Amino acid sequence: MFLEVSEAYYLREYKINLIFNTGESKIVDLSQELIGPVFEPLKDISFFRSFTIKYNTIEWSNGADFAPEFLLELGNIQVSN
Repeated sequence: MFLEVSEAYYLREYKINLIFNTGESKIVDLSQELIGPVFEPLKDISFFRSFTIKYNTIEWSNGADFAPEFLLELGNIQVSN
């Protein structure tokens, strides 16, 4: 089974609650991960909040995204089903 982000909810600052197709729910803090030109626009909170789920992960309109495996590893465990 491929790992996928099934649901994503903005919380505050640079934190997002992610629910994966494995049933795991984690909160990721991306504040330290916004490095490089493609991630620069995400430092604007209003732009950061505008993510969607596309191609099994969260993505922004400028093409920035993070691999679901990276997000799962980075996240703090919230709930496990």
